[in-house]
Amino acid sequence: MESSDKSEEVILIPPYVKYLIEVAKKDPIKFWERIAEENTSYVYWKKKWDKTFEWGENGKPYRWFIGGITNATYSHIDYQIEKGYGNKAIYIYENTEIGVTKTYTFSQYKSIVEKYASAMRGFGIKKGDRILTYMPTRPESVAILHAAARIGAIHSSVYAGFSAGALRDRIDGVGAEWVFTQDYNLRRGKMLNLKSIVDEAVAGAKTPVKKVVVLKSGYSQNDVNMVRGRDLYLDEFLDYSKDGSSEVEWVESNEPIFITPTSGTTAKPKPVVQKHGPFQNYVVTMARWVYGLKPTDTWFITSDVGWQAGISYMVWGVPIFGIPSILYDGVPDYPRPDMWWEVIERNKVTKIWFSPTAIRLLMKYGTEYARKHDLSSIEVIFSAGEPLNPAPLKWLMYEVLNGRVPVIDHYWQTETGAPVVGYTYGIQMMPIKVGSAGVPLPGIIGEVVDEDTGEPVKPGERGVLIIRNPFPGFTSELWQDQERYWKSYWEARPSLKGVIYTGDAAYIDKDGYIWFMGRADDVIKVAAHRIGTFELESALVSHPAVAEAAVIGVPDPIRGQVVVGFVVLKHGYQGSEGLKKEIMEHVKKVFGPIAVFRGIEIVKSMPKTRSGKIMRRVIRAVYLNKSPGDLSSLEDEASLEEIRRAIEEFKKELE
Repeated sequence: MESSDKSEEVILIPPYVKYLIEVAKKDPIKFWERIAEENTSYVYWKKKWDKTFEWGENGKPYRWFIGGITNATYSHIDYQIEKGYGNKAIYIYENTEIGVTKTYTFSQYKSIVEKYASAMRGFGIKKGDRILTYMPTRPESVAILHAAARIGAIHSSVYAGFSAGALRDRIDGVGAEWVFTQDYNLRRGKMLNLKSIVDEAVAGAKTPVKKVVVLKSGYSQNDVNMVRGRDLYLDEFLDYSKDGSSEVEWVESNEPIFITPTSGTTAKPKPVVQKHGPFQNYVVTMARWVYGLKPTDTWFITSDVGWQAGISYMVWGVPIFGIPSILYDGVPDYPRPDMWWEVIERNKVTKIWFSPTAIRLLMKYGTEYARKHDLSSIEVIFSAGEPLNPAPLKWLMYEVLNGRVPVIDHYWQTETGAPVVGYTYGIQMMPIKVGSAGVPLPGIIGEVVDEDTGEPVKPGERGVLIIRNPFPGFTSELWQDQERYWKSYWEARPSLKGVIYTGDAAYIDKDGYIWFMGRADDVIKVAAHRIGTFELESALVSHPAVAEAAVIGVPDPIRGQVVVGFVVLKHGYQGSEGLKKEIMEHVKKVFGPIAVFRGIEIVKSMPKTRSGKIMRRVIRAVYLNKSPGDLSSLEDEASLEEIRRAIEEFKKELE
């Protein structure tokens, strides 16, 4: 047989997925109408929509599924009970701080939500009012959100770790007149007075907060300060249920369901609005296509009820499939480093959602804790929140799970409500490219373009991700600030008017896979070479001693900028000058000599946001002796002092 010199074509994107992508490109609106029709087996419409999409006049929000009448709480709870899921678990509460596990069925949970809804109405909360929760992940905090949506109120869930200043900004940002919190929280065995933080935030807020409702956690016998006439305990609040109705408030598709303020850096948080109809459709679609959710699953998203991932795929997006979610109230490594593995084994979890930070933390402790547990129920693990370095992905997929199940990266933002770039695990699985978040999903016309010209870049060239079409998951407004909305997303750059600007740097390869490199402004220029922070950090983390890494660019008189790296070591490794040199040599080998380091410092922890993202701007500011700006989202002030100490030591060495 004669040999052929033609290279064989390998089809990476499954034909049906490719078909959906191309159909959506031809007519995105018609495509989303077809998908919404498919989703009616999940999303309940009391009245079907009259028109699929229309742009708003004079800069007003565009609208989806116009004229449709629905309610997200009804779709997620009542509709599932009608399908026969009443006696099936909807939530499994795991509080590892005090060793509590409790299961709630759909029917039991519906009774709780109805009582909360009745109490809200009896209390005077009505359709369109904004309620805000400042509570950890627990059944009560989730039920408050479902109850608010049930009566047509708008909820905003804030992570119960934010400072009083950050909470105040969020109260004002959404105009919340009703705040729900709990007296104390327990983390790593330490008692935190949440109520005192709420008191300080409310005192400084411009919004007149009418009532503060306080859940007694049972963690302490000590009473918290209660303001007469404003504050009441949850039990007292529930007494108002006799004065109100739990009936569903049917709403038009484009009425708001919730507002999520994005974490700010130097500016105030953006209050991102999602609407009942389009949001339901989008989270359901991506749960089908990306996560492959099915009634036999048990789902564990390790996010918090105060973050968008937890709101989209714990509060919403999962019960609508008639499957249980884990409500995890605690931290992953207390009281033992294997708490998550224990929860997975006990509940026979099938699908897991980890942040990259969480995976790196688990990797820091090694495989021994995972191997103590039966993890055979796991079918797939997903990761999002920031780019997932190849080393942690491979560690989890091959060393922990022995290559038995895939670990799948994907990408989305608070503003998108659900994934926009990923692998179509739920349709037909695509080959995983380690380090890539996948491809723009069907219905998302995503491109990587030059930020200055707006033109698509060639494969392998760095650019910024933009999305050319509106889609149901993308927010259509910022609460009461439409001018900021258009400037932030649709008119962010002169060359990018009329497209959605994500602000995330990336390149696209010849097969259409997207590789994210950090934020567009997170670039280090060494002797005219533009290097993404993610690339260098991945090179650092690929060293066997390194669990976590951060890099910054610092001024250099010859090269313009050079790199300073910070690393956290895995358990069992000791820092030394020899190890620092070894790590730098390793990076030169795996990345190339253009990565010119001024030095590497070994630290115990990194300054991170409360959602687990490394705050490089803070590290850079400290290095340059500048103000670090807004630190309201900083998780642990001790980590900032750790960086200060490391930088001072580093600078002494250079003297």
